[in-house]
Amino acid sequence: MTIEKTEFVYVTYIRATPEKVFAAITTPEMTARYWGHDNVSDWKVGSDWQHIRANEGREVNLVGKVVEVDAPRRLVLSWANHSERDRPEKYSRVTFEITPFEDMVQLTVTHDELEKGSGMEAGITRGWPRVLSSLKSFLETGEPIDIFASPKAA
Repeated sequence: MTIEKTEFVYVTYIRATPEKVFAAITTPEMTARYWGHDNVSDWKVGSDWQHIRANEGREVNLVGKVVEVDAPRRLVLSWANHSERDRPEKYSRVTFEITPFEDMVQLTVTHDELEKGSGMEAGITRGWPRVLSSLKSFLETGEPIDIFASPKAA
């Protein structure tokens, strides 16, 4: 049985240098501020990376490998729930492309090789817009948004 795959692409523009955006994605102290998780790795091709909740519990939520690094322009990661780390068919791929534009950058995040209709697809479809909006706010103002906020009741 063939598993149908899909992708999610998000593009935003951030008033920052490519170096600052790349650092914000790869520095645990920065990701903790706007993402609520530490992205932990040595960021070398073939190395493991972990997405660890930035709280007392320090739960590992996501895992993967560093597939490609061209700092500060491109980072490619394999991506899976920690609970599915031993199931290669459950891994997807995330590509961060950082393109300079005068006094800002274009950040394109492509999350592909996703199992269509999966919990991962549902989660990242809600998650990436919040996380990347928080990243943009954090780099431009020094303050992230609350990515865990709930909609207000009408």
